[in-house]
Amino acid sequence: MMLTFTGMKSTDAEKLWNGGQDSHGNPAEKAISDGKGNPCRHCLEMIKEGEAFLIVSHRPFAAKHAYAEQGPIFVHAEPCIAYDDFNHELPSVLQDSPHYLVRGYSGDERIVYGTGGVVDQQAIIDRAKSLFENPSIAFIDIRSAQNNCWQARIQRG
Repeated sequence: MMLTFTGMKSTDAEKLWNGGQDSHGNPAEKAISDGKGNPCRHCLEMIKEGEAFLIVSHRPFAAKHAYAEQGPIFVHAEPCIAYDDFNHELPSVLQDSPHYLVRGYSGDERIVYGTGGVVDQQAIIDRAKSLFENPSIAFIDIRSAQNNCWQARIQRG
């Protein structure tokens, strides 16, 4: 089974780069990376030391509802190229921590109960393939196991 990893939608990133508000209606907060643990959720690359980035609240769901989790993420302050998954491999931002929270969602963006769990970084792809055996799972979100921040989305490839 092929998997496709995606980051923040380019339309959402462009809105922020053009001075728009985040998912809470606030302006982005600008910071400078110290090179440690600042993953850009648009290009799915680490933000390098000395690079400017934005801290924003992000809701990676189409609608507002009880299951539409929202929280802090980082995005390059200058436009970057959206992650393009040619190789269907783990993006570099998911190679920064030993553990991640992996959870399946239905087509109406509801958590599919029993699918969530903390997995080792090297087990993400196998866990995703296993979860996608359940036809009710439309996509899988990956979150930080330490801070619960949204990292990326996986879809059938």
